[in-house]
Amino acid sequence: MTDTQTAPYGAWRSPITVDMITADSVGLGEPHIDGDTVYWIENRASENGRSVVVRRAADGSTTDLVPPPFNARTRVHEYGGGAYTVANGVLFFSNFSDNRLYRVDRGGEPRPITPEANVRYGDLLADQQRNRLICVREDHSKGGEAVNELVAVDMDGQGEVTVLRSGSDFYGYATLSPDGTRLAWLEWQHPNMPWDGTELWLGELAADGSITNAVNIAGGRRESIFQPQWGPDGTLFFVSDRTGWWNMYRWHNGEAQALAPMEAEWGVPQWVFGMSTYGIDADGHVIATVSKDGIGHVVVLEPDSGHLTWVPTPFTSLDGIRVQGHRAVFLGGMPTAPTALYDHDLRTGDTVALRRSSDLEIDKGYLSEPQSIEFPTENGLTAYGIFYPPKNKLYHAPDGELPPLIVKSHGGPTSATSAAFDLRIQYWTSRGFAVLDVDYGGSTGYGREYRERLYGQWGVVDVDDCVNGARYLADQGLVDGERLAITGGSAGGYTTLCALTFRDAFKAGASYFGLSELEVFVRDTHKFESRYLEQLVGPYPEKKALYKERSPINYVDQINAPMIFLQGLDDKVVPPNQSELVVDVLRNKGLPVALLEFEGEGHGFRRAETIKRALEAELYFYGRVFGFMPADEIDAVDIENMA
Repeated sequence: MTDTQTAPYGAWRSPITVDMITADSVGLGEPHIDGDTVYWIENRASENGRSVVVRRAADGSTTDLVPPPFNARTRVHEYGGGAYTVANGVLFFSNFSDNRLYRVDRGGEPRPITPEANVRYGDLLADQQRNRLICVREDHSKGGEAVNELVAVDMDGQGEVTVLRSGSDFYGYATLSPDGTRLAWLEWQHPNMPWDGTELWLGELAADGSITNAVNIAGGRRESIFQPQWGPDGTLFFVSDRTGWWNMYRWHNGEAQALAPMEAEWGVPQWVFGMSTYGIDADGHVIATVSKDGIGHVVVLEPDSGHLTWVPTPFTSLDGIRVQGHRAVFLGGMPTAPTALYDHDLRTGDTVALRRSSDLEIDKGYLSEPQSIEFPTENGLTAYGIFYPPKNKLYHAPDGELPPLIVKSHGGPTSATSAAFDLRIQYWTSRGFAVLDVDYGGSTGYGREYRERLYGQWGVVDVDDCVNGARYLADQGLVDGERLAITGGSAGGYTTLCALTFRDAFKAGASYFGLSELEVFVRDTHKFESRYLEQLVGPYPEKKALYKERSPINYVDQINAPMIFLQGLDDKVVPPNQSELVVDVLRNKGLPVALLEFEGEGHGFRRAETIKRALEAELYFYGRVFGFMPADEIDAVDIENMA
C-alpha cells in the first residue's frame, strides 16, 4: 500500500497537468467512411485550435489532408459542423478564415471551388451522379438577417451556385437516396430551435438536378425530426420526438411507422451539423447509439420484426456513429480512459481503436469514477447529475475536513452531462476538489418534458437544480457546504451568474464567456439563436420586464461572492463588454474579482495557451478564496480587492 501524505483539499499535487489536457490531446469528431478508408476531424489545441481532416487508409497509415494554415471549420449558425465530406477519395471542406469551399484530390493541395463572397457553407453532402455538393449556404451579403438556403455547388468549381430550396429560415441534414433520385432534408422556422420543431421534406430530383414534387412528410412546430437517412433498399429512416422521446421511425407505405417505442433518446439537440446517432448496415439493420438515464448504449434494430438487441459495451458515452456495409465507426468514451475513434466489425464483433484523443495512461489511483445521482429539487421534482469525489492515491485530507465542491453548469442549455473520461474534471478531483456535473431541467437525455422544464424558466429552474444539487451533497456530508463554487461557459455561464446574483448558496464562481444581459443577446445575437429566448424566457419586447428581471447585469449589486471571468475578445455570441460591465460593478463594490481576456478567442476556447492559462487561473483563484495554496506553480492572477 502506498503511504499517503496529509494535505488540505485543493492543495494536492497531481500528475494530471494542464499540458496533458492541451498539448497531448486532440478533439475528435465527425467520422466518415468512404470505401475502405476512414476520415475524421481533429481539433488540435496545440495548433491554435485548428481543425484538420485526417485520412486512415486500409493499411493503417494516416495522412493529414488539410495543411496549415487551412482550417476545416464552418461558421454556419456560428456553431458550424458538417464542414467536410468525401467522395471517392476526394475531400471537400469549408475553410474557416475565408468561408470558401475547397477541394483536395488524392495527393493534391487544397484549391477553392467557390468564389470569395460574404457567404458561408456547411453540412456538406456529395451528389456524385451530378458532380456536385449539396449543402447549406448562409448568405451575409445582403445586410440584415442572414439568408439560409439549400444549394448545389459544382465539385470542380465550374458554373454558378444553384439554389435548390429557399424561403424557410433554416435548412439542414439533406440526404440522398441510394439511387440518387430522391432527396430528403429538414427545414424549420423562427422562433423554433431544431429540437423544438422541424419539418422533414421529401422531393424528387429532376434531370437538371432541381427538386420537384416536394412534400412535407413529418414534423411540425411541436415535433422535432433528427437525422433522416436512407437504408440500402431505399427506405427512409428518421428520428422523431412526437411521443415526447426521440425514437426511431421509417417512412413506410406513405406513413411514419414507429419501430421501437421507448423512454430513451435516439436523437440529440442539433446545435451543429454532421451529428449522427445511427446508421443502416448492408442487411438493413439499424445500428444506433441510444441515451437512457444519462448513459449511452448500443442497440441493433431489425426494422421489419421490431426485434431490438441491446449490445453490451464498456462505453458510457457514444457519438458520431457511421455505418457502411458491415462496418461501423464511432466515438466512444469510458469513465477511466480517453475518448477514442473505434472501428467495429458488425459480423465478428471485433472493435479496434483507430485514434485516441490522448495516448495518456494515467494510474487509476488518481482517477475519480463518476457516480450518477438523483436529488430532490423545486416543486417536488427530481433532477440529475454526475458526482466525482476527490481522489489522489498519494494524499488524504486532515481529519474532519470536507472537500470544496465545484458545480459544473453545462452550456446549451440543452446539453447533457457525460460519464465519459474528462481530463478537465480529473484535473480538479486529483487536486482534492469534488465535482458535480448537473443535468438541470432543460438538459437532453430525459425526454421532451424534462427538456421543456426550462421553457419560460431559464435562470430559475437551472439555478434551482444547481443549488439543490450542491446542498444535497453538503447535507449528505460529502462536501464542505461553506466552500461551494459554481462554474460554466456560455449558457452555463449565465446560470453561474444567476446563481451568484439571485441565490446565496455559492461562495465563489467562474464565468467562462457567460451571458449577463438578456436584452443585448436577444437584440444583437446571430440568426440561429436570435429567437431562442422566446422559448426560454418569453416573447420580446412584450416580456421586456421579465428580460430585465432575469438579467444578472441589472442586479450585480446582489452578488456577494468572489468571481473570476474568462472571456474571448473575438466572441460574437457573448460580447466582451458583458463581462467587463459586471467586473466594473464588483470592483466598485469591493468584492474580490478577476478578469482574464484572451485575444483571438471566440465563443469557446481553442488555443492551448488559453486553455492552460484559464484553468490554472481558476485554480489559483479558488486557492486564494478558499484558503489553500495549490501545489502547482502558477502565474499569479490579479485579483482586485483581495487582501
